[in-house]
Amino acid sequence: MDENFTPETLKTLDIEAIKEMIPHRHPFLMIDGVINLVPDVEVTGIKNVTGEEDFFEGHFPGHPIMPGVLIVEAMAQTSAILVIGTAGKQPGSLVYFMSVDQARFRKPVFPGDRLMLHVVKKRNRGKVWKFKGEARVGDNLVAEATFSAMIVEPK
Repeated sequence: MDENFTPETLKTLDIEAIKEMIPHRHPFLMIDGVINLVPDVEVTGIKNVTGEEDFFEGHFPGHPIMPGVLIVEAMAQTSAILVIGTAGKQPGSLVYFMSVDQARFRKPVFPGDRLMLHVVKKRNRGKVWKFKGEARVGDNLVAEATFSAMIVEPK
């Protein structure tokens, strides 16, 4: 991570800062911005659903909606920002999904929607972290899940 990042500058991140923190890239980078990063507590990711995303080509032609599993992935990427914003970037380490529980999909997400991904840290023990995530479009809850992740060093 850039040594110029401080708790104050981490509160809001643009796409370039996100790319410095997590390894995801197009077409699998699911967040465009981050606001309200409070290390060790919570963070909100932003996904501007443009309709140009590759997955809309096949899900569903003529009635495009964002796949629920990708909404959960966007929450997971947002949680990785919280982990790194809390623990700092550990060169060579990645944040891997471990489990998804209690996932609920309430309303579809369409092209043109702005997805707000609010993630709260429930706990962490060593390299294992647990989160509660909610995805909203405006005031509408569209998805929620509890999930866990682990910091790993890939082989």
